[in-house]
Amino acid sequence: MRLLRPVEYPAARGAVRWVFDVLVTLLAAAWAVPSALREHPFPHPVAVVVLALAAAPLLVRRIWPVPVLGCIMAIELAAAVWIRLDAVNGVALLIALYTVASMRPRREALACAALLEVAVVAGTIWVVSGAWWTDAIFLSGLVAAALGLGLYFSTRRAYLAELHDRAERLERERDQQVALAAAAERARIAREMHDIVAHHLTVMTTLSDAAIATSATSPERATEVMRRVSATGRRALADTRRLLGVLRQRPGQDADEALQPVPGMAQLDALIEQVRSAGLDTKLEIHGAAPDVPPGVQLTVYRLVQEALTNTLKHGGAGAHATVRLQFLPGELQVDIDDDGAGATAPATANAGGGLVGMQERVHAYGGAVQAGPRPDGGWRVTARLHLDGGDAP
Repeated sequence: MRLLRPVEYPAARGAVRWVFDVLVTLLAAAWAVPSALREHPFPHPVAVVVLALAAAPLLVRRIWPVPVLGCIMAIELAAAVWIRLDAVNGVALLIALYTVASMRPRREALACAALLEVAVVAGTIWVVSGAWWTDAIFLSGLVAAALGLGLYFSTRRAYLAELHDRAERLERERDQQVALAAAAERARIAREMHDIVAHHLTVMTTLSDAAIATSATSPERATEVMRRVSATGRRALADTRRLLGVLRQRPGQDADEALQPVPGMAQLDALIEQVRSAGLDTKLEIHGAAPDVPPGVQLTVYRLVQEALTNTLKHGGAGAHATVRLQFLPGELQVDIDDDGAGATAPATANAGGGLVGMQERVHAYGGAVQAGPRPDGGWRVTARLHLDGGDAP
């Protein structure tokens, strides 16, 4: 039953192979007509039709190679016995044998070639009178050539498949080695970060204690010590930012981009301008006096506005407008991002998007809350309230 199992090959090349098989089948069928005419100037019409139809199974030779060869051999044998043809459709037989040798295991190919060889020798003895071995040797050579050509292409196909598989394995191993090297480097950077923080904080603590001790008796000396504390702090910040920039760097990202300062509310104007250049008409409104906003809150506001405007660009549709409104309240900052686009068709929950879930986590870290959903008059709204005291408020 394994011989009857169809052979699968990539569907992307299926159309090309079907066209090629149709052409091969027509060529094999056309070959039978002049072959019959050479043997008999006035052959039986049925003989010509049978010889031509004997090539028809070649249409599915790639799907059922062994059954196709058996079917063609059966048709040829039946025609030879019934009509006693002196010429068989040898081209169809050779093509079928080549297909078996190139697509099936070698044991099956050798068995089919041996069966065809027996049929060729027996048919030659039966049809040819006199020196039959000459024709038998010639036909056996054709059988051997078809078998050898099929085995060659089968071996070559297996070799190319092995090379392709080996290349994929090497590529996976290379990626794994790169990932391991990156992990080791990140672990080294983490150790360096610990050393930098521990060293600089120890130095700054020691210098601060010295400044306190000398501030009463020698103010100038205390001032000089505090300058050293400031310089040490700046060096610590620079080293920390550089190492964190390396950790933030993604594969393929420019190193200078990863080392850029963390964005804040001062970069909102540039963000709004960038969104406008992308096709979304956006305006920024600020209400109330802006106090000294902590850097973490500024980063949260920037990322919240960035995520909301990105969603509007994706889902708002053409002609949408957006408004970013910052309202400073006593101890709080309220952020509203409204648009009049087609985003109201999205699920009315902030949990629907991974970006908004991340914004929830950022806002909750500062004791605030964020809501997202459709507006009553159409469009989409994202609202957040953040505590300006860094999240100490309940």
